[in-house]
Amino acid sequence: MPIEHVVARAVTKPWGVADPRPWTQPNCDGTAIGELWYERAGADRTPASLLLKLLFTSQPLSIQVHPDDAFARSIGLSNGKTEAWYVVEATADAKVALGLRRPFSPSQLRQSIEDSSIAGLVVWHPVAAGDVILVPGGTIHAIGAGLVIAEIQQRSDRTYRLFDYGRQRDLHIDCAVAAAKTGVAEYKVRSTRLSQQRTLLVANPHFVLERLDLPPDTCWHLDAARETWLLALSGTATVRSCEIAAGGAIFATFDQIDFHVGDAPLTCLVAYVGEVARKLLHPLARSHADGASSGRDLTPAATAPAAPQCHETWPRRNKR
Repeated sequence: MPIEHVVARAVTKPWGVADPRPWTQPNCDGTAIGELWYERAGADRTPASLLLKLLFTSQPLSIQVHPDDAFARSIGLSNGKTEAWYVVEATADAKVALGLRRPFSPSQLRQSIEDSSIAGLVVWHPVAAGDVILVPGGTIHAIGAGLVIAEIQQRSDRTYRLFDYGRQRDLHIDCAVAAAKTGVAEYKVRSTRLSQQRTLLVANPHFVLERLDLPPDTCWHLDAARETWLLALSGTATVRSCEIAAGGAIFATFDQIDFHVGDAPLTCLVAYVGEVARKLLHPLARSHADGASSGRDLTPAATAPAAPQCHETWPRRNKR
């Protein structure tokens, strides 16, 4: 299956921003963009099992919850919605909420939604660029203002709002009470350095999320043996004659991605399904640089003295 340069679809949200540059262009009518959804181009494309997004916030999002797999299947859905956030940009006072201050019974949770006291019961945490937060399905959560967040999630559009700051949108009290797991939630996850280039951010049964930090003017081979998403955060790279920059993304499955990093270091996120890949990234010989840029097939170099070497440290266990 060929590598696909995906379509970034801007989604208007009341809590979004009028000018999301450099990630995407503003709307012509000035309406606020809250999300970019990265999707496979073409109406005939089979939807991927994961959904990649960028979120831009000028106001807090609603306090909400997504169903986990068990609850989703109990109401006839194929899966729930576990998601992970990578904080790309954050103002000094930026924060996110995860979980409640203490456990609540279903009747207590319902009452707190109906009288809006839920707004004072969620636990807010300050965040900074580079932080990673895992939000399992069933966890009550919210995102504050002043953030750019990259989100990877199970593909699902089910969101149950508990509180919405007076925006006059519907709340979903019955479903929220049924889906929520109340109580204290684990906050930031601990990342694991796998090599000089690879940092494992999240690994769970639904997806793996890694950050790649690659030096300028180098060539690499990425093994996309299963559904794989790549999102550029900074720098540029040439993939089969097409350049991607900050906010650019590609999708691949059952394929190999060979690419050349531009004049500046490249930082990107890679998300894929299945177990943590032991051989995800390989350096390519500098002599193959033109091939990476032109789209010719490249072969991982047996010895590449001019390219950075990957020495990986493997975690004994990385399941959450």
